[in-house]
Amino acid sequence: MPEAKRLFIIDGHALAFRSFYALIRNPMTTSRGEDVRAVFGFATTLMSIIRGQQPDYLAVAFDPHGPTFRHEQYPQYKATRQKMPDEMREQLPRIFELVEAFGVPTLQVERVEADDVMASVALKAAEEGIDVFLVTADKDFGQIVGPRIKMFNLKARESGVEIIDADAIEEKFGVRPEQMRDLLALMGDSSDNIPGVKGVGQKTAANLLREYGSLEGIYEHLDDLGGKAVGKKLAEGREEAEMSRELVTLKTDVDFGNLDALGWKGGFPATASEILKQLEFQTLLGQVTDATEGKPEPEHDYRAVTTAKALDELIGKLREVGSFCVDTETTSEFPLQSDLVGLSFSWEEGVAYYVPLEHVEGMEGGAVLERLRPVLEDASLAKTGQNIKYDALALRAAGVRLRGIEFDTMIASYVLDPGARGHGLDMLCLRYLDYRKIPTKDLIGSGRKQITMAEVDLDQITDYACEDADYTWRLRELFEPKLGEVGGEELFHELEMPLSIVLEEMEFNGIALDTELLESQSREFEERLAQLEGEIHEAAGGPFNINSPQQLGEILFDRLEVHKELGYKPKRTPTGQWRTDIDALQSLRGHPLPAMILDWRQLSKLKGTYIDALPKLVNPRTGRLHTSFNQAIAATGRLSSSDPNLQNIPIRTELGREIRKAFVPGEGFECLLSADYSQIELRIAAHFSSDPALVNAFKTGADIHRETAAKVFDITPLEVSREQRDFAKRINFGILYGMGPAKFSRETGVSFQEAKRFIADYLATFAGIREYIEGTLHDARELGYVSTILGRRRYLPDLESGNPGIRNHAENMAVNTPIQGSAADIVKQAMIDIQAEIERRGLGSRMVLQVHDELLFEVAPGELEEMRKLAVKKMEGAVDLDVPIVVDTGTGANWLEAH
Repeated sequence: MPEAKRLFIIDGHALAFRSFYALIRNPMTTSRGEDVRAVFGFATTLMSIIRGQQPDYLAVAFDPHGPTFRHEQYPQYKATRQKMPDEMREQLPRIFELVEAFGVPTLQVERVEADDVMASVALKAAEEGIDVFLVTADKDFGQIVGPRIKMFNLKARESGVEIIDADAIEEKFGVRPEQMRDLLALMGDSSDNIPGVKGVGQKTAANLLREYGSLEGIYEHLDDLGGKAVGKKLAEGREEAEMSRELVTLKTDVDFGNLDALGWKGGFPATASEILKQLEFQTLLGQVTDATEGKPEPEHDYRAVTTAKALDELIGKLREVGSFCVDTETTSEFPLQSDLVGLSFSWEEGVAYYVPLEHVEGMEGGAVLERLRPVLEDASLAKTGQNIKYDALALRAAGVRLRGIEFDTMIASYVLDPGARGHGLDMLCLRYLDYRKIPTKDLIGSGRKQITMAEVDLDQITDYACEDADYTWRLRELFEPKLGEVGGEELFHELEMPLSIVLEEMEFNGIALDTELLESQSREFEERLAQLEGEIHEAAGGPFNINSPQQLGEILFDRLEVHKELGYKPKRTPTGQWRTDIDALQSLRGHPLPAMILDWRQLSKLKGTYIDALPKLVNPRTGRLHTSFNQAIAATGRLSSSDPNLQNIPIRTELGREIRKAFVPGEGFECLLSADYSQIELRIAAHFSSDPALVNAFKTGADIHRETAAKVFDITPLEVSREQRDFAKRINFGILYGMGPAKFSRETGVSFQEAKRFIADYLATFAGIREYIEGTLHDARELGYVSTILGRRRYLPDLESGNPGIRNHAENMAVNTPIQGSAADIVKQAMIDIQAEIERRGLGSRMVLQVHDELLFEVAPGELEEMRKLAVKKMEGAVDLDVPIVVDTGTGANWLEAH
């Protein structure tokens, strides 16, 4: 007998809610600023059902717009349900769009809830011999569970799903499925505001139904219960019980159309790939691409070079072609701590060679690398790579200097579309070539069982390494003409690629760290934390877990009621807990306990993130700290750093500044030199806006914030108070980053109306800034992008979005990207110019860090004044602005002193 066909019906809104709250602590946004956490969770579940369950029929049921027949029966129906968060409501159109793009049939009937539609479809399908799986955790569906109808609960822990049949219903609720509606009628449902019988819970209701069979049976035997408290409750609540049963009973005669229309052929249409690309769900996109049937494997010729003769032939070919891709395989993601395993090369589509250092007959690994050295170090041979800075550093750690670096596909992708969510090779292959590469984990695994590339089978690593080189070369051939089409050639070749080589030098050199000082600071912080913990527990009235938001919320708002004392209205999280995040605690600083909690959190974070962590990241081979500078992350063009992130060390707090003491000149260097741009973004704003007041203030060397305050408050600069200057400073920077009156009010403590007036006065006074904002938005809508001073483009399709939140975010980016991005361009140009001059003069000093608008140098003996003048000259002369560029410098025995 053939197996029955299977129908899966997904409760659409329920899955959307579940997806949103499952990722509530892990917000996901696209490069355009669109919140997509609910869409991602929905897509993940939908795809897992399609791929894992391979249904014969499939549908997603959605609730209708507006009230349903139950609201007409009982106006209070669902009246107490929490309002859908705006962040989730904004994602529902995307979820509808996603379902449509996947070609999944939808069910939505006017005035009828999705539950009723699902029940009607389920019973009809069961009658026709189809097995039905209701993808929901809603207990209401327990009333229709039967031999062919089961619930497919996604909340199970181990297997990922829980199949709920009739036995599971009885075990969970204590009644059979046909008694479920009576159980719900008695116990009610607070989430839907269904009253039930007051005082009767699930256990009591189940006991009554087991004894008397049904709601009617219970009330027929009400006299038997007359002497018991439950009898009185039942008698008083009879009307509510009968009304509740009517409300909870699933409607099973909804006209939903033809069952055949829900037939599912499997697979994913091309539109599924398109929507996943738009949403930037690269992992899911890979699954769709991988599952596409009938796609032929691209032809290729991948070879391992395992003899000296073959190696010499490859070297000859590399010299002959003159331009090729090179890629390394290593034992670590950290290039300066890795061992080189092999190199792959490609110079034409579909052809690649892999040289395993330990598998060339008759040659040791060192000998193989020595044979390749002349080619790798020949600057006349043009090299292409994907994140080639990593390969250069890995080779440098092995004693080889990669020269002739010409093209990096990661950086090219970044120049072409800086707002894209990632520029890794796997993503680029999916996005541009519709090709899914061999996942790295297929070779080395993951977690505790992970191995290194040195342990991978030669055939496997050959295919993997050759594929990397081959597809990097394909991307180069695709990207090179595209750079010309968008006017990005000069930015790529004259700024970003030269900068990559400068960053390689900085990463290789690293920076010295005083680990003994950090160990001493760690002990001090430990003592301060212990003392503060005792004070916190005393203020709270007893010990509790300071790291527990739930316990802290109960103490602050339930036990101590600090909000009443301060006139603060506390908020709850979507899960019902009190909010105790930094914004909430900042609002409660008038009470000693929240203030102490904030201090404790800051101490704890600094200790864990920096003081204790930094010494562990010192490279044992060099004894120095080597951060990684990321060129292709921030859409504005700004550099970032990671492993460790040295750009987020707090500078505004005394405790944060203490950490900078641990950054010191290394052996053989006399001091550190800091060179920092002064108000570079405001100067760029003055240049772009040509506002006479701003331009004049910078040309005369006036205090820009004092001058701004004087004009906004209509007083003389000498009359400006510290508070007024602070207001002006917040406006000066805030306006450029889209700060509206609400945020300005929160940050300064002034009323919303006062904030509106300050901003209006500012824009009236500095008309050039207003015209810059208006003109930039106009041009951005016309062109679809904004540009920096050196021609870096950022595309902003969401300027035309119908979603106000997304559109406002895009408008803010349009205004601040040219300014932030131009500041990034300027510091990058300065870095290139300074490094070139250091090398031209043969100086021993080194550039070791770039943090925001600051450059930090390790100064060789006797070179301080030369380096100071060099840095200032090159930084101030990086570009020409209509206002002077000013650089401040400082020196010292550590970073704190220098800055």
